[in-house]
Amino acid sequence: MNKIRFFIVCLLLQFSTNAQQMIIPLWPAGNVPNYQQVNEVEKRDTGSTIHIRNVQEPDIAVFLPAKRNANGMAVVVCPGGGYSNLSYDWEGLDVAKWLNSKGFAAVVLKYRLPNSKSNVVPHLSPLSDAKRALRMVRANAARWNVKVDKIGIMGFSAGGHLASTLGTHFDAGNASAADSVERYTSRPDFMVLVYPVISMSKSIMHAGSKTNLIGSNPTAELAKEYSNELQVTKQTPPTFLIHATDDKTVPVENSLLFFQALKDNAVPAEMHIYPKGGHGFGLALGRGYLETWTDRCTDWLKEINK
Repeated sequence: MNKIRFFIVCLLLQFSTNAQQMIIPLWPAGNVPNYQQVNEVEKRDTGSTIHIRNVQEPDIAVFLPAKRNANGMAVVVCPGGGYSNLSYDWEGLDVAKWLNSKGFAAVVLKYRLPNSKSNVVPHLSPLSDAKRALRMVRANAARWNVKVDKIGIMGFSAGGHLASTLGTHFDAGNASAADSVERYTSRPDFMVLVYPVISMSKSIMHAGSKTNLIGSNPTAELAKEYSNELQVTKQTPPTFLIHATDDKTVPVENSLLFFQALKDNAVPAEMHIYPKGGHGFGLALGRGYLETWTDRCTDWLKEINK
């Protein structure tokens, strides 16, 4: 997509709010940060689920509920995949449709993965894309029937790590930026973390996510920076956590550590730990009462929207 096409897309967004689904590039062509042109193409594996690899052009898929149903809240959804791929429909598109059914605007983030050769510094790209996604929702809040202070982020597994990274590494925006989107804060107003990867420095870490994001032998400083249980402050957004005790891929201690850090900093938090569910259950459809985690999440979101 060239700069002219990007401009046209942005211009159309100013005049059209009727389309319920939109795919919007995160960055103008030629202005993607931390990107270098390489001989690599995006791959999309389709089977029982859709997995995307080698993301070259990050974007957001915007799903808007009918105006009559809109509750004014928006959620940016980060699919998981161990920072090696994106579980795009299982932990993205299907989640967006569920959120729409409850009146939420939903934005599925197709973020760059650190294992792509197109990254200059691999670990910087996912967070850069997540920040941009939050800013873009804020920039379009009025057009999408969203309240500017009711925009949150949801992440699954490694997507939960990205979401919690944004919630602990956000910035206020650049008031003097030529790109008006970059003037908005990237702080999410709330977080929903589903079986999230949290730590990069303790024995309970998910080794695959760590290796893909910061390498197998990162410096102690880098591992600490991305161990989000160590980065919680009183400014960290209110958080809802879901995990299963029998998760053998991302141990439940990841959520427990993050919850304790939130509690220590007086950040409002709610956590539900299910005895069984394993890892990667998504919406948990047909999984008994585990399926009701979405009801608990909806209840919590309604409560913080008061």
